[in-house]
Amino acid sequence: MNSLNKVLLENFGYSEFRDNQKAIISNIVSGGDTMALMPTGGGKSLCYQIPALVLDGLAIVVSPLIALMKDQVDALRLNGINAAYLNSTISLNEEQGIYEDINKGNLKLLYIAPERIFSRNSEFIEYLKNIQISLFAIDEAHCISQWGHDFRPEYRKLSLLKHTFEDVPIIALTATADKRTKDDILDKLGLVNPKIFVSSFNRENIHYFIKPKSNTFKKLVDYLHEHRSESGIIYALSRASVEKTAEKLSRMGFSVKPYHAGLSSEKRRLNQELFVKDEVKIIVATIAFGMGIDKSNVRFVIHIDLPKNIEAYYQETGRAGRDGVKSEAILFFGRQDVIKLKGFVEIENNVKQSEIMLKKLDQMVSFCESKKCRRQMLLNYFDEEHNGECASCDFCLKDHEYFDGTVLAQKVLSAVYRLNQSFGQSYVIDFLRGSKAEKIKPWHKNIKTYGVGADISKDEWSKHFRELIEMEYLRIEEGKYPILKLTKKSMSVLRGGEKVTLIRAEKIMKVKTEEIEYEKVLFEKLKSLRHKIAKDENLPPYMILSDKTLIELAAYLPDNLKDMNNISGFGNVKVNKYGQIFLDCVLEYCKHYNLLSKMYNKKITKKPSINKKNSKKYRKNQTSEITTTNVTYALIKEGKSIDQIAIERGLARTTIEGHLANIIELGLVKYEDYIDIKKSKIIWDIIDNNETVELRAIKEVLGDDYSYGEIKIIWAEKRRIEKSRSYL
Repeated sequence: MNSLNKVLLENFGYSEFRDNQKAIISNIVSGGDTMALMPTGGGKSLCYQIPALVLDGLAIVVSPLIALMKDQVDALRLNGINAAYLNSTISLNEEQGIYEDINKGNLKLLYIAPERIFSRNSEFIEYLKNIQISLFAIDEAHCISQWGHDFRPEYRKLSLLKHTFEDVPIIALTATADKRTKDDILDKLGLVNPKIFVSSFNRENIHYFIKPKSNTFKKLVDYLHEHRSESGIIYALSRASVEKTAEKLSRMGFSVKPYHAGLSSEKRRLNQELFVKDEVKIIVATIAFGMGIDKSNVRFVIHIDLPKNIEAYYQETGRAGRDGVKSEAILFFGRQDVIKLKGFVEIENNVKQSEIMLKKLDQMVSFCESKKCRRQMLLNYFDEEHNGECASCDFCLKDHEYFDGTVLAQKVLSAVYRLNQSFGQSYVIDFLRGSKAEKIKPWHKNIKTYGVGADISKDEWSKHFRELIEMEYLRIEEGKYPILKLTKKSMSVLRGGEKVTLIRAEKIMKVKTEEIEYEKVLFEKLKSLRHKIAKDENLPPYMILSDKTLIELAAYLPDNLKDMNNISGFGNVKVNKYGQIFLDCVLEYCKHYNLLSKMYNKKITKKPSINKKNSKKYRKNQTSEITTTNVTYALIKEGKSIDQIAIERGLARTTIEGHLANIIELGLVKYEDYIDIKKSKIIWDIIDNNETVELRAIKEVLGDDYSYGEIKIIWAEKRRIEKSRSYL
């Protein structure tokens, strides 16, 4: 097991496994078949890449995604791992070179499409019989199931693998599978006594927002203006919508390209490459885009049209924040999309499959219209529990004020009943508000409930209608037009037998901030440096280092090459290749702004951990690596007083006061926390009105009621202000 951690650290730069990763890897290494359900960005690739490095032989990775194959192989090679792919993009000479490497035992992983495995009368299968295979990894395994949202017939042949290679472990991986799909995958692949691992589908770093589909383009533009420096994907339903949106955004000065099946393959490839390499910030696309993208620094995914099902929505939103950094998923929802999508999801000459897809669409609509925590609904769909208080979705970020809405609900239900359950929401709202529009039929104006809701705005009525539908007091019957119908629960409300609670107002609360604070200016400098290196090496920037790694550099400010090894994402290969380059950038920034390293704040798992019993001993031993002022700052952060720090460190109080002055000058703590306000004003006046800079002279003027430490504090704050002004 220690060898697994060693491979993880040295090859990939991570000190700890996530969720079920280690258990999955251990099962494969011991020869067992495995099924892993893990969220997008949850670390699925490592579950077969590490066993491939530990076991003898060649690992075969089956993937339907050509672009993803290249990305995975490039990333592996960047970490010093021999890997290759066989697909239609490589030349005959390149293919022959790959086979030579396999025959010589030089390759550890080979990526291949399912069609290619069984082409040419299964020549490839016959070839594999003559070499040592360490494992088979079936990525996007949901494609084998007709119950899945992305069924691919060519995946069905993969059942032959277990029959042909009985002793070779197989791992099936997917990020999106409900229970029926999961059972179907196991059945079709014929896995032998497989261990099933279901990791949490909770992508905590993604914040989910559903917004009304009105003034969508303006809202979109406002959002993009606020996130100009970030990468994002905008999904639209049709090619025409993609082109129109991309063109309008481009005219407004945004860095954007379209992507859809109607473009030539070369144009799609170019636009995708520009996006992956951060040459273009935004891609506007149909769902044809993204399956093969492993870009980790996508900060937002926006749907301007409704996805077909929750699996697709989850997978598409999951393309944001694969590096674990806070990201956003925004969906603009309007019921007009539902009618359009019904035609898209129905499958010709396949009633059974059409029924499945229509049901999935209904579930997607319920997700959008629900007055519940989005994260809770999403996780519940994948059979995972959640308490419904995520503090990072549009529902949970609102403070709701409730009221007794029984009378209001009775007005709505009565109106639907008196209109013979034959009209849609828009008409019923206009009827309740007493609209004089021509569309209101003359005889309806004589009905008792006509105009009883004139004091409530259209938007407010729409909100309450959504609530009543969510609570099943109303239902929508889809047809040529969506019609409102009463339910079994309706009558108890109309008869006064049931109370209805509705939401009166929603106050937006503050969104959770990043987990760690970091130097924003340094982060941008590191991004620029990464982009330059990536351009020189013709690689996507995120492959050089992820945003998460750059954030850690900007947060902890390592001051030596040894510390670089403790930054997440810096394995041995990358430290040797890029460590000094990025360290120099950090050191230059810290020198310019007089900043100290904060590595003491980072949880170090690659070195002996610090605990209360050995913290004093550890700090003394580490003084040569971390400045003495830095050690004092660490203790200040723990809430210790100047006297406590002096005693613990065995130093004079005046020495610690000197450290404190340095820390204040750097702006790391507030000077007001260490001196009385009245005293500080008097000291400040003396310093301002005297030309001398000698502490002793100032102390003589102030007298015995003032200490040297107090004078140092004000002097340090004065220097901090002067320096900050010089940088403006």
